Amino acid sequence: MIISVKEIKKFLICVAIPLLTGFLSSMIAVLLSQTSFQIQYAQLIKPDFAPSAGLFSIIWPILYILMGISAYIIRSSNKSTQKINDAIFLYYLQLALNFLWSILFFGLDLKFVAFVESVILTLVLIIMIYRFYKIDKTAAILNIPYIIWMVFVIFLSYFIWVLNK
Repeated sequence: MIISVKEIKKFLICVAIPLLTGFLSSMIAVLLSQTSFQIQYAQLIKPDFAPSAGLFSIIWPILYILMGISAYIIRSSNKSTQKINDAIFLYYLQLALNFLWSILFFGLDLKFVAFVESVILTLVLIIMIYRFYKIDKTAAILNIPYIIWMVFVIFLSYFIWVLNK
């Protein structure tokens, strides 16, 4: 099977978009707070189940790559254009919400708002995964680690907000 240069570009763009979104979000959050994530995270009162700061810098890029691959699969599907457009709209909506979370939590120090936003993000993500599943099961399955992580983020955000009020 020969893959065209056009398909390789499409794949790389699909993977780059979430990676760049996460990077830009973190840069904006750092600029707004004028403090690195590591310093802010270290200064928080955290629940016992909170992971180390370094784990986030490993998990998020993996999740962003999986998101990008799943978006590529959906975009490459031969299903109806309307189904694909609806699924991709939800994909970009969750990506926009994902972009906001770091800015709210770290950049603007709005812990409760970030918690609520993470719940909304997770609900959008569930709907997105369902729509992806209707188009391509593999694309949906690639987002299972993301949904698991987001459920964890909801609990972590909630407890950090409560402990740091």
